[in-house]
Amino acid sequence: MKKRLIPMLSLAILFISPVMAQDGGKLSGTVANQNNSSPGSVTASLLKAKDSTLLKLTVTNKEGLYEFENLSGGKYIVLLSGVSYRKTYSQVVIISPEQPVVHLPVITMETVNKDLAGVTVTSARPLIEHRVDRTIVNVDASISNIGTTALEVLEKSPGISVDRDGNISLKGKEGVLVLIDNRPTQLGGADLANLLRSMNSGQMDQVEILTNPPARYDAAGNAGIINIKTKKTNTAGYNGSAAVGFTQGRYPKTNESLNFNYRQGKVNFFSTLSHNYRKGFGLLKIQRKVFNSNTGAVDFLFDQRADRIQEGNSYNAKIGLDFFVNKKTTLGIILNGASSPSESGNKNTIDIKNANSELQSFTKALVEQQNKWKNFSTNINFRRTFNKKGRELTADLDILTYQTDMRQFMANSYFDPAGEELNKADTILGHLPQEIKVYSARLDYIHPLGKDATMEAGFKSSRVNTDIDARYDSIQYGSMLHDINRSNHFIYTENINAAYTNLSLPFSKKWSAQLGLRLENTIAEGRQLATKERFTRNYTQVFPTTFIQYKLNGKNTFSANFGRRIRRPNYGSLNPFVRFIDRYTYTHGNPELKPSFSYNYELSHSWNNQITTTVNYTSSKDLINDVIEQKGDVIFRGPANIASLKQVGLSVNANNPVTKWWTSSVNLDVFNNHFKGNVVGAEVNLSGTSFVLNGTQQFKLSKTLTAELNGRYRSGLVEGVVRSRSVGTLGAGIGKQVMKNKGTVRISIRDIFYSQISRVGSRYGNVDINYQEIGESRVVSVGFNYRFAKGKKIDATKRTAGSANEEQGRVGQ
Repeated sequence: MKKRLIPMLSLAILFISPVMAQDGGKLSGTVANQNNSSPGSVTASLLKAKDSTLLKLTVTNKEGLYEFENLSGGKYIVLLSGVSYRKTYSQVVIISPEQPVVHLPVITMETVNKDLAGVTVTSARPLIEHRVDRTIVNVDASISNIGTTALEVLEKSPGISVDRDGNISLKGKEGVLVLIDNRPTQLGGADLANLLRSMNSGQMDQVEILTNPPARYDAAGNAGIINIKTKKTNTAGYNGSAAVGFTQGRYPKTNESLNFNYRQGKVNFFSTLSHNYRKGFGLLKIQRKVFNSNTGAVDFLFDQRADRIQEGNSYNAKIGLDFFVNKKTTLGIILNGASSPSESGNKNTIDIKNANSELQSFTKALVEQQNKWKNFSTNINFRRTFNKKGRELTADLDILTYQTDMRQFMANSYFDPAGEELNKADTILGHLPQEIKVYSARLDYIHPLGKDATMEAGFKSSRVNTDIDARYDSIQYGSMLHDINRSNHFIYTENINAAYTNLSLPFSKKWSAQLGLRLENTIAEGRQLATKERFTRNYTQVFPTTFIQYKLNGKNTFSANFGRRIRRPNYGSLNPFVRFIDRYTYTHGNPELKPSFSYNYELSHSWNNQITTTVNYTSSKDLINDVIEQKGDVIFRGPANIASLKQVGLSVNANNPVTKWWTSSVNLDVFNNHFKGNVVGAEVNLSGTSFVLNGTQQFKLSKTLTAELNGRYRSGLVEGVVRSRSVGTLGAGIGKQVMKNKGTVRISIRDIFYSQISRVGSRYGNVDINYQEIGESRVVSVGFNYRFAKGKKIDATKRTAGSANEEQGRVGQ
C-alpha cells in the first residue's frame, strides 16, 4: 500500500493547477512586413505590461490580423515573433471600462539577416489547439520536449495512454491507427514502440489526435488516428539535426539519428538515418487453475515463471526527392528501408501442484527465438495546384514489401518433486518465414467553393498479398521428425476499393460544419494449404462523418461530431500458426476473425482554448480482443471476436500558464466499459468504470534551463475478459540549451518509484488465471541534440499523404 501511495501523492501535487479568469475587453491589430504586405504566419503573444507574464497566444491570419478577446481591465503588451523576422513589441495598451476595445495601428516587422546559420527558431504556439475535427499538440511549445523521443511526447498528449510495452490506446480504447506525416508507421506492437523511441522530438512539429477522423482518412481504427507531423524545411540551402542518446536501466540502450535536408532551385533532397540498440529484461509470472472437466473441481495449480532477456538493433533509412516542375506542379519520390534483427531467450520454470498446493512435479524450459524483420517501400507522389487558391490535385502510388524470418527453439525437461528426471526431455524447432506485399494507389482533389468552404473527393485502391509458411520439427531420441500437426502454410489476399467526399461549410461567423461520406468495398480470401481450408469475404460498408462547431463568443466554443469506424484484423492476427512460450503456454492467430465496427459520438466545450471538456459514447460490435482458452493443462491465447462494447466517457483537458515561469497541462479521462458476449462457450457480462490522469508541469528556470515533472495514474481497468489493476508512474527531467542554443542536453528519469507493474486477471468458463509482468520501466536517459541550418526562408514544401495508411498500420504484430 505504501508503494502505491507514494506515486499517487506525487501525482496529486502535479495536478494542482489554477485557472485564470478573464472578462470582456478586446485587443486587435495588424502586422505587415517591410513591403507593406502580410508577413505570413506570425505568433502574437499577449503579455502583462507589469511583469511580462504570458496570458494568451494566437497566430495571425492571411491578412496579418490578430485578436485577443475577453480581457479584463489592465495594461498589456503584444509580442510579435516569426521565422526570419525580428521580435517586435507593441506599445503599452490599456483596457478599461471606458475603453474596452482597442485596435493597434499596423506594426511593421523587420526582416533579420537571411543567413540562418546558428539561428534557433523557438515556437510560441500554444501547447494544445482544438479544431472542429482534431486536437493538435504543438511539440515545440513544450520546451522540455527537446531531446525526448516521440513515444515520450505521445505519453504526455491528452487522451493518449502508453503502457510499459509501448502499446498505445486513445481514451481507454484500443485500435489506434498511428501515422507519420499521414503515412503509416510501418510497424506494430513492440516494433512500433522501438521506432517511436528512436525518433527524436526535434523531428516533430505536431501531433494530431483524431478520435473521429474526416472521410478522407481510411475508416480503420475504432479508437481513432494519431498522426505525427514532422518538420518541413523552410530553407533554400541546407538544414538538419543530429542526436545521440544513452539510456541505462538494468541493461544499456542507445539511439542515434541524423536528419538532413537540402533545397536548391527546383530540387529538394531530404534524408533520415537512425539506429536503435536495445537490451532489456522481462519477468512474467502466471498463476492458473486446471479444473476437472467432469466434476468442475480443481485438479491442479500451475505456478509459472518466465525470465526473458531480449536484445536487438533497428536500422532505418529514408531518402526522398521533390522536383518542382513549375510553380504549380511537384513530383516526388520517397524510399524507405528498415531492418530489425533481434533475439531473445526465456528460462521458464513451471511448478505443478495439487488442489492443496502440494508440489507434484515441475518442468524447466529453455525457449530461444531469433527474428529478422525487413521492410522496403517506395512512394511516388504528384501534386498540382490551380489558379484558384486552395484548389489542388494529388496522387500517390505505394509499393511495400515486408519480410520476417523467425526461428524458434524450445527444450523441456520434466522432474518429480525431489528433482529426479520424470519423463524424457523433448525439443521443438520452429521456422516461420513470412512475406507481405502491399500495392496501393490514391487520388485526391480539393476544390474551394467560396469563402472558407471546401469540397474534397478522392479514390483509393489497395491489394495485399501475404504468404506465411510455418514448419515445426521435433527431436525425439536424437532424431528429427517433422511435426505435421503444427506445420501449415497460410496465404491471404485482400483488395479494398474506397471512394469519399467531404464538405466543409461555414454557415456564419458562429456556425461551421464538416460533412463526409466514405464507401469501402473489401474482398478477401484466406487459404490453409496443409488442411485445404479456405474462407472468402466480400462486403461493402458506408462510413459517414459529421462535425458541427458553434462559437458562442471568444471564450466559449461548442462542437459535436459523429463517425462510424472499422477495425480490420492485423495481418499477423489472421495467421493461424501456434507459437510457444513454454510447454503449457501457446499463442496463435485466428483466420476466422471478422472486422469490428463502431459508432462514435462526441460533444465538446472549449473555454478560452485552455479547458476542453468532452463527453463521448461508443458502441462497438464483434470486438477483437485476446482471449484465453484452456484445453487440459495447456492454455492458448489468441484474438477472437468476443463481444459488444458500450463505452460512456468524460474527458477534461486543462492547459494554461500558471506564472511567467510555470506552465501546467492536465488531462483526465473517465470512462465506463461494458462488455457483453460469448467467449469460448462462456457467457460474459463485465463492466467497470476507470480513469486515467496525466499531468505535465513545466518550469523555466532560466533562458536556457528548463525542468519538468510528469506523471500518470490509471485506475483498475476492464478490457474484454481481462481486468487490470491500477498502476501509476512519475518521471522528471531537466534540459539545457548549449552552443549558442544550437544544441540541447537533456537528463531524465522515468518511473522513479518503479511502480509500473502490470497485474492482470481473467475468470470465465474453465479459465481462472492471474499474471504479473515486470520490465525495465525505471531508466535514466542522457541525450544531446544539435541543429544546423544555412540558407534563406522560402515557402515550405507540401507533400501528399501516401496511399497505404491502413495497410501498413496492420503489419508487424
